[in-house]
Amino acid sequence: METKWLEDFVSLAETHSFSRSALLRHVTQPAFSRRIQALEAWAGADLVDRSSYPTRLTPAGETLYAQSLEMLQALQSTRAMLRGHSAAGQDVIEFAVPHTLAFTFFPAWVSSLREKFGPIKSRLIALNVHDAVMRLVEGGCDLLIAYHHASQPFQLDSDRYEMVTLGEEVLSPYSRADAQGAPMFRMPGSASQPLPYLGYAPGAYLGRVTELILKQSGTAIHLDRVYETDMAEGLKVMALEGHGIAFLPHSAVRKELRSKKLVSAAPPGMGSMEMTMEVRAYREKPIGREAPKGTAQALWAYLAAQAGAK
Repeated sequence: METKWLEDFVSLAETHSFSRSALLRHVTQPAFSRRIQALEAWAGADLVDRSSYPTRLTPAGETLYAQSLEMLQALQSTRAMLRGHSAAGQDVIEFAVPHTLAFTFFPAWVSSLREKFGPIKSRLIALNVHDAVMRLVEGGCDLLIAYHHASQPFQLDSDRYEMVTLGEEVLSPYSRADAQGAPMFRMPGSASQPLPYLGYAPGAYLGRVTELILKQSGTAIHLDRVYETDMAEGLKVMALEGHGIAFLPHSAVRKELRSKKLVSAAPPGMGSMEMTMEVRAYREKPIGREAPKGTAQALWAYLAAQAGAK
């Protein structure tokens, strides 16, 4: 039996909805249903009355719900006690950050913090977007830093989590420059000669934003996917080698643009081929949980004040 099964079950008991709980737990509804079924198999009893709507618990489910609350609270308290044994770690702020932001935004942002907020000790946990969000949901970090676009919002319960905006990022297409400084590949391409395209792996957050850019371009774009990865840094390296066009965050290519190794692959006058995203920080509200680390609380207060002053 896995702890996350109990957390799923508690969510279902409180929302009375498989679909709502799946959103809050950041999994697909079929995957969420399988986890509830796995918990029922472990318990040896039906926990959910599937003949009713909204979803109700069976008597066995009501018993497990009450016990789950106690067990999860006990685990949370134990974790807090264990963390308390490591006094040296109390001033280390743990950040869960998607890989691209870990390479691009985070280093410069921390440098700015040290100048304006003061010295901080940090631990960076670089993950894919889904796992970074789950790290926050499961209490494995102090702050989550991630991209945000209105078309691709995170389903984080505003009653449980709060956020501040740290800045903006622009996603647009780039290509290696030729000897004359022009792009080796320039959009839109043609049906007979599609352009080599360096794309994000299926499900990648920046991949979904890129798809939105292409859909909104208003012009047929002809691309031939020749390579994919879920990391922008991997796409940048391939673009620098001249393998094709890649949609990259501006912060990831700032140096390459200055040195003219990469140039925009968007054709002049074709309309917008870029998308502006926010960079946001999220944390679990301290209400109903152990008090956050003093340094993490001070940093959040500073970030909230900075966001309010803009």
